[in-house]
Amino acid sequence: MRVAIPSQLRDYTGGSAQVQARGATLAELLADLERQYPGIRFRMIDEQDAVRRHIKIFVNAELVRDLGAALGQSDEVVIVGALSGG
Repeated sequence: MRVAIPSQLRDYTGGSAQVQARGATLAELLADLERQYPGIRFRMIDEQDAVRRHIKIFVNAELVRDLGAALGQSDEVVIVGALSGG
């Protein structure tokens, strides 16, 4: 399925804004992303295996925080990273 990558994580994907990944659940999808782009998962998932507060993951335009959420082959996943500054 197609995964949109936020600008702050594109160093891991070689600059690609969209990549392909597989998984029957969000956790499996993130594991596949990690396999393809080592280090990317840690930027999205914390040590308690939860989505980091500054990361939002949308599946078909719906916010998903449950790593066990089921995914379909035609789903579109958009990862959004909050920007901060002062």
